Amino acid sequence: IYNVTVNVDDSIHENWIKWIKEHIPQVLATGKFVEARFTKVLVKEDMGGTTYSIQYKAKSKEDLENYYLQDANRLRLEGENLFGDKMLAFRTELELIDEFSVSFN
Repeated sequence: IYNVTVNVDDSIHENWIKWIKEHIPQVLATGKFVEARFTKVLVKEDMGGTTYSIQYKAKSKEDLENYYLQDANRLRLEGENLFGDKMLAFRTELELIDEFSVSFN
């Protein structure tokens, strides 16, 4: 799982939401990921703004590496050019260990 956590300044919040909802399908269109989840982090930030997490599930580690090599810089630059230092992003890789669910009968 490729996780991007972004703190968004209040001054760009509405425009950033519109943009990210167009950006996520562009990342998926690279063919390196099978799904994405867009979530809001429910923590009040000392620095202000609102924090979000976008999690992209890659088919394989190789696909993620190819994303870094072929697509990441181009897609990151778009957000940086539009919003500059009004959005602060950091990226982490997560390994899914197991999944659990509850079924209701």
